[in-house]
Amino acid sequence: MDRSSKGKKIFEAMFGAARPDGRAATAEFRTITNDYLFGEIWSRPGLELRDRSIVTVSILVATGKEVQLKAHLRGAVANGLSPAELKELIIHAAHYSGWPNGVNGLTVLQEVIEEEGLAM
Repeated sequence: MDRSSKGKKIFEAMFGAARPDGRAATAEFRTITNDYLFGEIWSRPGLELRDRSIVTVSILVATGKEVQLKAHLRGAVANGLSPAELKELIIHAAHYSGWPNGVNGLTVLQEVIEEEGLAM
């Protein structure tokens, strides 16, 4: 399977057919994201998708990237993480990345839980 097909498969499994960044990204940027980020990086051997979601959510909390965090929290659920596990991950990350980042992360998680009808 070529990297574009691998990327599309992983992306759609995590986020569905709609792109969460579609409003802000050009077609060229979306292609690069699909082919390289998901087709090359997310499809590498060595870490499961669940583990990659843990790393990604942690970094997005630490850097305060709330828009991407929202998308990747949904993706993390699709990759097998429960809302309770995500809550613990964010609380843990807050101690290393700054309490305000943790507060923001928990706020975004609550939004995702409510929007997706998930149970804590």
